[in-house]
Amino acid sequence: MADLRIALYQPDIPGNTGTILRLAACLGFAVDIIEPAGFDISDRNLKRAGMDYIAAAALTRHVNFEQFEDWRNTTGRRLVLASTKAAGRYTDFRFHANDILLFGRESAGVPDHVHDTADARILVPMIEGQRSINVAVSAAMITGEAMRQTVWS
Repeated sequence: MADLRIALYQPDIPGNTGTILRLAACLGFAVDIIEPAGFDISDRNLKRAGMDYIAAAALTRHVNFEQFEDWRNTTGRRLVLASTKAAGRYTDFRFHANDILLFGRESAGVPDHVHDTADARILVPMIEGQRSINVAVSAAMITGEAMRQTVWS
């Protein structure tokens, strides 16, 4: 099992969260959900998207960002934010095996204070004029690169 983690900041869409939980169950990394979510975490859409994989996913819920940060600071992990405002591409970034990869709300990303808290910010480059890639797709791309560098190498 990888020591890498994904954190979802107040996710809006249960299908995306379920897809990320399924990815985590299959690849062996943990997921942190920073609440409040825009849906009931036990919502049937979340279960449908994650199918029976949700039971195998290591999921931790944090009641807010402050509680998450308190926990993270005790673990000594880097917080790596995926952001459309970042300058550095995720493929150029050197991941650590115990990084936490943070993904923002589908509707709004993360607020400035969360953006400023991150130890690093990375970008999935896109062609001009496009707003964003689906959060579950971005999570899969970035996690795949992080695992290639730290777990599968």
